[in-house]
Amino acid sequence: KETNYIIELNNVFKKFEGNEYYSVENFNLKVKKGEFVTFLGPSGCGKTTTLRMIAGFELPTSGTILLNGEDISLLPPHKRPINTVFQRYALFQHLNIFDNIAFGLKLKKIPVEVTDKKGNTKTVYKHLTKDEIKSKVARALKIVDLEGFEKRPISTLSGGQMQRIAIARAIVNEPEILLLDEPLGALDLKMRKEMQ
Repeated sequence: KETNYIIELNNVFKKFEGNEYYSVENFNLKVKKGEFVTFLGPSGCGKTTTLRMIAGFELPTSGTILLNGEDISLLPPHKRPINTVFQRYALFQHLNIFDNIAFGLKLKKIPVEVTDKKGNTKTVYKHLTKDEIKSKVARALKIVDLEGFEKRPISTLSGGQMQRIAIARAIVNEPEILLLDEPLGALDLKMRKEMQ
Protein backbone atom coordinates (compact mmCIF):
# COMPACT_ATOMS: atom_id res chain seq x y z
CA LYS A 1 0.00 0.00 0.00
CA GLU A 2 1.49 3.35 -1.07
CA THR A 3 1.76 5.92 1.68
CA ASN A 4 3.60 9.17 2.36
CA TYR A 5 3.92 8.21 6.01
CA ILE A 6 6.72 6.13 7.42
CA ILE A 7 4.93 5.69 10.77
CA GLU A 8 1.22 5.86 11.59
CA LEU A 9 -0.42 5.27 14.95
CA ASN A 10 -4.16 4.78 14.65
CA ASN A 11 -6.36 4.85 17.78
CA VAL A 12 -3.58 3.36 19.93
CA PHE A 13 -4.40 2.52 23.53
CA LYS A 14 -2.10 0.98 26.15
CA LYS A 15 -3.16 -0.22 29.57
CA PHE A 16 -0.74 -2.17 31.75
CA GLU A 17 -2.06 -5.16 33.65
CA GLY A 18 -3.32 -4.19 37.08
CA ASN A 19 -3.70 -0.51 36.18
CA GLU A 20 -7.09 1.16 36.27
CA TYR A 21 -6.19 3.88 33.77
CA TYR A 22 -4.68 3.86 30.30
CA SER A 23 -1.03 4.91 29.99
CA VAL A 24 -1.74 5.91 26.38
CA GLU A 25 -5.29 6.68 25.30
CA ASN A 26 -6.62 7.05 21.74
CA PHE A 27 -3.28 8.26 20.36
CA ASN A 28 -3.14 9.13 16.66
CA LEU A 29 -0.01 10.22 14.82
CA LYS A 30 1.28 10.35 11.26
CA VAL A 31 4.98 10.93 10.58
CA LYS A 32 6.25 11.56 7.04
CA LYS A 33 9.58 10.23 5.80
CA GLY A 34 12.37 12.59 6.80
CA GLU A 35 10.24 14.32 9.40
CA PHE A 36 11.49 15.05 12.92
CA VAL A 37 8.83 14.77 15.65
CA THR A 38 9.15 15.55 19.37
CA PHE A 39 6.82 14.36 22.14
CA LEU A 40 6.50 16.89 24.95
CA GLY A 41 4.62 16.35 28.18
CA PRO A 42 4.94 15.86 31.93
CA SER A 43 6.54 12.80 33.49
CA GLY A 44 4.25 9.76 33.31
CA CYS A 45 2.07 10.98 30.42
CA GLY A 46 2.99 8.07 28.07
CA LYS A 47 5.88 9.42 25.96
CA THR A 48 8.25 6.53 26.65
CA THR A 49 5.43 3.96 26.45
CA THR A 50 4.52 5.26 22.99
CA LEU A 51 8.15 5.02 21.83
CA ARG A 52 8.37 1.48 23.23
CA MET A 53 5.23 0.50 21.29
CA ILE A 54 6.66 1.91 18.04
CA ALA A 55 9.91 0.01 18.69
CA GLY A 56 8.01 -3.21 19.51
CA PHE A 57 9.05 -3.54 23.16
CA GLU A 58 5.43 -3.05 24.26
CA LEU A 59 2.31 -4.17 22.41
CA PRO A 60 -0.66 -1.83 22.14
CA THR A 61 -3.79 -2.91 24.03
CA SER A 62 -5.72 -1.83 20.93
CA GLY A 63 -5.17 0.20 17.78
CA THR A 64 -2.62 -0.23 15.01
CA ILE A 65 0.93 0.88 14.30
CA LEU A 66 1.85 1.05 10.62
CA LEU A 67 5.31 1.21 9.05
CA ASN A 68 5.21 2.32 5.41
CA GLY A 69 1.54 1.32 5.36
CA GLU A 70 2.11 -2.20 6.79
CA ASP A 71 0.71 -3.19 10.19
CA ILE A 72 3.64 -3.90 12.53
CA SER A 73 1.63 -3.85 15.78
CA LEU A 74 2.60 -7.46 16.60
CA LEU A 75 6.00 -7.58 14.84
CA PRO A 76 8.90 -8.30 17.23
CA PRO A 77 11.51 -5.54 17.73
CA HIS A 78 14.34 -7.33 15.88
CA LYS A 79 12.24 -7.42 12.69
CA ARG A 80 11.58 -3.66 12.67
CA PRO A 81 13.97 -1.26 10.88
CA ILE A 82 13.95 0.89 14.01
CA ASN A 83 16.69 1.68 16.52
CA THR A 84 16.18 3.24 19.93
CA VAL A 85 18.41 5.25 22.23
CA PHE A 86 17.07 4.62 25.70
CA GLN A 87 17.07 7.09 28.57
CA ARG A 88 19.41 4.74 30.49
CA TYR A 89 21.63 4.02 27.43
CA ALA A 90 21.56 0.17 27.79
CA LEU A 91 25.29 -0.16 27.04
CA PHE A 92 27.09 -3.48 27.57
CA GLN A 93 29.49 -2.90 30.49
CA HIS A 94 31.65 -5.93 29.59
CA LEU A 95 32.34 -4.66 26.05
CA ASN A 96 34.58 -1.79 25.00
CA ILE A 97 33.29 1.14 22.95
CA PHE A 98 34.04 -0.48 19.57
CA ASP A 99 32.24 -3.72 20.47
CA ASN A 100 29.25 -1.84 21.92
CA ILE A 101 28.77 0.08 18.68
CA ALA A 102 29.58 -2.92 16.45
CA PHE A 103 27.26 -5.30 18.32
CA GLY A 104 24.28 -4.97 15.95
CA LEU A 105 26.49 -4.85 12.86
CA LYS A 106 28.06 -8.21 13.74
CA LEU A 107 24.60 -9.79 13.81
CA LYS A 108 23.26 -7.99 10.74
CA LYS A 109 22.91 -9.78 7.43
CA ILE A 110 22.62 -7.88 4.17
CA PRO A 111 21.05 -9.12 0.91
CA VAL A 112 23.49 -9.82 -1.93
CA GLU A 113 22.52 -10.84 -5.48
CA VAL A 114 24.48 -13.91 -6.65
CA THR A 115 24.50 -15.39 -10.17
CA ASP A 116 25.31 -19.06 -10.62
CA LYS A 117 27.09 -20.65 -13.63
CA LYS A 118 23.77 -21.08 -15.45
CA GLY A 119 22.97 -17.37 -15.17
CA ASN A 120 20.31 -17.77 -12.50
CA THR A 121 20.23 -14.95 -9.97
CA LYS A 122 19.23 -15.38 -6.36
CA THR A 123 19.48 -13.36 -3.18
CA VAL A 124 21.65 -14.61 -0.35
CA TYR A 125 22.25 -12.96 3.00
CA LYS A 126 25.79 -12.34 4.19
CA HIS A 127 27.35 -10.82 7.29
CA LEU A 128 29.31 -7.60 6.96
CA THR A 129 33.08 -8.01 6.69
CA LYS A 130 35.38 -6.91 9.52
CA ASP A 131 36.56 -3.98 7.39
CA GLU A 132 32.96 -2.89 6.66
CA ILE A 133 32.16 -3.02 10.38
CA LYS A 134 35.32 -1.10 11.28
CA SER A 135 34.50 1.60 8.70
CA LYS A 136 30.90 2.00 9.90
CA VAL A 137 31.96 2.18 13.57
CA ALA A 138 34.62 4.80 12.73
CA ARG A 139 32.01 6.89 10.87
CA ALA A 140 29.55 6.68 13.81
CA LEU A 141 32.27 7.67 16.29
CA LYS A 142 33.18 10.65 14.12
CA ILE A 143 29.53 11.79 14.09
CA VAL A 144 29.40 11.76 17.91
CA ASP A 145 32.89 13.31 18.22
CA LEU A 146 34.54 10.33 19.95
CA GLU A 147 37.11 9.20 17.37
CA GLY A 148 40.02 7.30 18.89
CA PHE A 149 37.96 6.01 21.85
CA GLU A 150 37.33 2.55 20.33
CA LYS A 151 39.26 0.50 22.91
CA ARG A 152 38.13 2.35 26.03
CA PRO A 153 36.00 0.41 28.53
CA ILE A 154 32.48 1.74 29.14
CA SER A 155 33.21 2.09 32.87
CA THR A 156 35.75 4.88 32.18
CA LEU A 157 33.25 7.16 30.40
CA SER A 158 31.33 10.16 31.67
CA GLY A 159 27.53 10.22 31.43
CA GLY A 160 27.70 12.46 28.36
CA GLN A 161 30.18 10.15 26.64
CA MET A 162 28.00 7.11 27.39
CA GLN A 163 25.02 8.93 25.91
CA ARG A 164 27.00 9.66 22.74
CA ILE A 165 28.06 6.00 22.48
CA ALA A 166 24.40 4.97 22.77
CA ILE A 167 23.56 7.38 19.92
CA ALA A 168 26.46 6.01 17.81
CA ARG A 169 25.25 2.44 18.39
CA ALA A 170 21.76 3.41 17.25
CA ILE A 171 22.80 5.26 14.07
CA VAL A 172 25.50 2.80 12.95
CA ASN A 173 22.86 0.39 11.58
CA GLU A 174 21.31 3.17 9.46
CA PRO A 175 17.74 2.48 10.63
CA GLU A 176 14.71 3.80 8.77
CA ILE A 177 13.46 5.22 12.08
CA LEU A 178 15.49 6.44 15.04
CA LEU A 179 13.66 6.75 18.37
CA LEU A 180 15.35 8.85 21.04
CA ASP A 181 14.12 8.84 24.64
CA GLU A 182 15.59 11.99 26.23
CA PRO A 183 18.83 11.38 24.32
CA LEU A 184 20.62 14.63 25.08
CA GLY A 185 19.85 15.13 28.77
CA ALA A 186 23.36 14.27 30.05
CA LEU A 187 25.10 16.59 27.56
CA ASP A 188 26.17 20.17 28.11
CA LEU A 189 24.59 22.88 25.96
CA LYS A 190 27.45 23.02 23.41
CA MET A 191 27.50 19.24 22.88
CA ARG A 192 23.69 19.09 22.80
CA LYS A 193 23.65 21.54 19.90
CA GLU A 194 26.35 19.55 18.05
CA MET A 195 24.44 16.27 18.50
CA GLN A 196 21.18 17.87 17.28
